[in-house]
Amino acid sequence: MSVAFIRSNFVRKLAAAACLWAFPLSAQQANTSLQLQAGSPERAGSARSGAEAGSPERAGSARSGAEATPAPASGQQSQPGKAPLPNAPVVKDLPSPTRVDYSRPAPLLPNPFARYIPRDVPPPAFTNAPRIEQLIQNGKLMLSLDDAIAIALADNLDIAVARYILPIADTDILRTKAGGTFLGVNSGVVSNTPGGGQGGVGSGISGAGAGGTTAGAGGAGTGAGGFVGSTSGAGPQPDSFDPIITGTFSLEQSATPQNFGLLAGLGASGAAIPTSNLHTTQGNLTYFEGFSPGTALTVSFNNQRQSSNGASQTFNPALNSSFRATVRQHLLQGFGRNLNLRLLRTARNNKKIAQEGFRQQVISTVSQIENIYWDLVNAYEAYRVNGRSLALAQKTLSDNQKQVEIGTLAPLDVVRAQSSVASAEQALIASKTNLQLQQLVMKNALTRNLPSNSALLQAEVIPTDTVQIPDQENLPPVEQLIQMAFDNRPDYKQQRITLQNNEINIKGVNNGLLPVVDLVGFYGGAGLAGVQNPLGFCTPTRTTNCTPPGTIPTSGFTDAFGNLFNSTGPDKGVAINIQIPLGNRVAQATQVRALLEYRQSQLSLKTVENTITIGIRNDVFTLENNRASVSAAQKARDLAAQTLDAEQKKYNLGASTYLAVLQDERDLAAAESTLVSTMTNYAKARVQLDRDTAQTLDRYNIKIDEAVTGDIKTQPNVPGIVANKNALQDANAPATQPPPQQQPPK
Repeated sequence: MSVAFIRSNFVRKLAAAACLWAFPLSAQQANTSLQLQAGSPERAGSARSGAEAGSPERAGSARSGAEATPAPASGQQSQPGKAPLPNAPVVKDLPSPTRVDYSRPAPLLPNPFARYIPRDVPPPAFTNAPRIEQLIQNGKLMLSLDDAIAIALADNLDIAVARYILPIADTDILRTKAGGTFLGVNSGVVSNTPGGGQGGVGSGISGAGAGGTTAGAGGAGTGAGGFVGSTSGAGPQPDSFDPIITGTFSLEQSATPQNFGLLAGLGASGAAIPTSNLHTTQGNLTYFEGFSPGTALTVSFNNQRQSSNGASQTFNPALNSSFRATVRQHLLQGFGRNLNLRLLRTARNNKKIAQEGFRQQVISTVSQIENIYWDLVNAYEAYRVNGRSLALAQKTLSDNQKQVEIGTLAPLDVVRAQSSVASAEQALIASKTNLQLQQLVMKNALTRNLPSNSALLQAEVIPTDTVQIPDQENLPPVEQLIQMAFDNRPDYKQQRITLQNNEINIKGVNNGLLPVVDLVGFYGGAGLAGVQNPLGFCTPTRTTNCTPPGTIPTSGFTDAFGNLFNSTGPDKGVAINIQIPLGNRVAQATQVRALLEYRQSQLSLKTVENTITIGIRNDVFTLENNRASVSAAQKARDLAAQTLDAEQKKYNLGASTYLAVLQDERDLAAAESTLVSTMTNYAKARVQLDRDTAQTLDRYNIKIDEAVTGDIKTQPNVPGIVANKNALQDANAPATQPPPQQQPPK
């Protein structure tokens, strides 16, 4: 309801009382801490007793996890009288990949109309950086791991797609600066590049809904429009912080039959119905602007020129000019800077989430490139091993054929040797096709465009690095690794910032429960000018309801405009608008849902913490196991080589059989393949540990600012790798020639 009053002492007292009552109440509501302690006292006691009843190892792990976690767990939320919830993690600001700050509007100068013209976004580049072409030698792409990472940082399509999330987040900041709502940012990892493997323990948390949930199978449980929404951004919406000017100019001509023509100054009713002819010109202007405390200013300036065929008007034509300045202040719902700037704070937090999302994208892509590289090394070495096995089988076949010719060996042994050669050839063909596939996967991961007729597509990819197994693993303690993950993991930081956004959102929906109470004050004025109505002049035949000519002086627009500010026709007063929803069910449901989503986010944060903890421990176990597997495989390969050498010597002396030699050849090939696989697994385990502890960028000397712009000036430096001598020897071999085959021991 709305009641306007004229100025009086009663009005002043009533307005003062309303302010004294409403302002402390709304301020208390805006500044009160959230009552977000999870669980009842009984549940807390049960949790404490459960922890005390656990094993000492479990209790120690729980303590260490709590010490290692810089952010509070879900049971550490703020309460009155307790320590407040720590702020969101510090996030490093990243440069804009487009070199344009879209969180700022288009400048007014030199073109004041630039803000009303669509802004252009440069199209993406689909050409490869020249660096990869420079690595081709003799038709072969001599690729080191450092070069592969550097090229991927510039040209990998997943990283290129993820770069756009940063300026997209900036547009939300620009929207909320003007009082608009944010649209949100998809900050998940882009995984469209095949190869290298994805997922595994510690690879992150899936789910896109509130609290990390997803829609049901077949879209079950979706809301209006077929999607599940959230309460993010719910609550009272702020007014537009951008000034809005509304103008109206109209011309109107009307002819209206009048039932009381005499009263309208149209003369007495006769046989014809009197008609009022009006010619109206209007020019109105309105200015509106909202402010963060919940204040809105509206200034209207209205002008009208009207002429008619009536004699009752004083002026004809008449000029009417008026203005009114209205200030409205929310007293309950919508009151306070903290409330009305919450969308801007959320948008800025979303920018931090996007920045951490891009950092996670770079870490994931670099780890994927490493895994692809080690798969390529594995395929390359497997091809070499199968080539040596074929050479050994061919030599054995040749020796057997010579011995059959001189009669010292049965022809059946030649058949066995031929079968062995056929099996080795089949294994070599399979390894060659796998090598070609891995080469193609690597090229696809490092390029934006791979034409079918390009030299790059035809070039063989030779991995020039191989993994180096250190004498011992100098890993920090597991608890320190977990602490490093909590300090640096982008996905963990994203969850903590999301939790802070949920708390901001809860303040908004809590305020939405309050009724609308607005205090309105206005001041205005009106002015009238024109020419004395000639139709109302007194004449010899008309002596009543008339004015003598020249009685009213002629005035113009300047006179009417000046009267607006000299209190000739003031218009001032105050009003209180009150709107109370009696059921208030929508606001109640929104508030409860927002709190439920917050509880889900608390559990999601705890899920990430548990996933990080178990993932790091699993990575350490896997690394230790793979290192032991490499040591065992090296010894098994040495034993197989020595056994084959001894068996061949015995065979040459006639003290052994061909079947024994053949079995030893197969054992050596299997041992060499196992060694290659275990070394690859060890390298991938190290990659996964660096990824899960978020040490990939720092450990490899990768500058995230350069990754944002795609201008890579700092060469990555991956530790723990050495040059592959066999691959370097292949650089001078023809592209179609298989790798050199090592002669078997005699």
